[in-house]
Amino acid sequence: MTTGSVQVHLGVGTVGDVDDGLRSQESRGLDEWRRLLLSLGMLCYPFLAAVGVAQHARGAGLVVGYLLLVAVSACYLAIVVASMRTWWRAYWWLLAAMTVLAVLVAPLAHENVLILASMIVPAAAARVAGRTALALVAVGAAGCVVVPMVVPGWSTGPAWYFAVAVVFTTLLVHAFSSTATANQQLREARAEVARLASEAERNRIARDLHDLLGHSLTAITVKSGLARRLAVGAPPPALEEMESVEQLSRQALADVRAAVSGYRDVTLAGELARSRELLRAAGVAADLPTAYDGVPPERQELFGWVVREGVTNVVRHARARRCTVELTASSVEVRDDGTGGPAGAGSGLDGLRTRVAAAGGVLQAGPTRPHGWLLRVETPR
Repeated sequence: MTTGSVQVHLGVGTVGDVDDGLRSQESRGLDEWRRLLLSLGMLCYPFLAAVGVAQHARGAGLVVGYLLLVAVSACYLAIVVASMRTWWRAYWWLLAAMTVLAVLVAPLAHENVLILASMIVPAAAARVAGRTALALVAVGAAGCVVVPMVVPGWSTGPAWYFAVAVVFTTLLVHAFSSTATANQQLREARAEVARLASEAERNRIARDLHDLLGHSLTAITVKSGLARRLAVGAPPPALEEMESVEQLSRQALADVRAAVSGYRDVTLAGELARSRELLRAAGVAADLPTAYDGVPPERQELFGWVVREGVTNVVRHARARRCTVELTASSVEVRDDGTGGPAGAGSGLDGLRTRVAAAGGVLQAGPTRPHGWLLRVETPR
């Protein structure tokens, strides 16, 4: 019954992890589709600018104006793709190109070109800090009001509707970005909860194996040995069978202990979750990675030991205010801003050095300037 129960719990945990991963992928896909639909909706602004081109341009100017607006639309779609792929250098270059194209179309569309500010200003404001973003929106809205009154041949009245469009579109993009960020944080929180639940389930299974099955096997081993010793004068086949029972029970007990040890192995996911809770309880600000997919599976256990040792030392000795853990495919680093000092004997680093050396890696540990402490392990690429 115990073994069957263990199998059921393992199966449920695995299916739950797969379901969580699928739901997370579906959520990310929905966010991308929403972003794409919002971006396609923003393409109505070049069409409104095209109305101005149709009113004020003729002949070749009309064709050039339309082509410029097509290029503006293409730049905006490329900006959306760059944002989704986090190509920020390309993002700013594309935004600059779109701004130049809008300036070129201005003589052909007159004041209608100002509607393109409803695309340019929100795109720029989305990638800068709060006060800078507010300044950009204020300048963009003010420009929409003032420019038509000062450019010869344009409307002499303030274009309030263009200013409103800039503010409204910026608020819409900001609301969408905030929702997407909240969804991402929720997915990360769910993933962390799933990791904690998985780790707790592993510990529970290990405890059940040790307490229930281990105890029963120990009793069988002792009683079979006693029965063998008491069966003096019994037929040799009976003694052989009792010896076989004792050997089998000892082997089964060793297998259970090995299984328990395997369930209690250090994992990178478990150590990151444990470290987050440990640092929070100690009042230390934690800057820990929320994903570790880039770390190869064969290095995750070693990196888990590094995180455990580093964070434990921070909590016990550093008197730090912040602890940062950084992961790459070949390295892990734990650093803090506490009172750094040389690593003393018996600090736990000796065992870690042995593990790192066995993996062919290099361990660096010691104080940093002007204050703090660093533990870094780098393995061969």
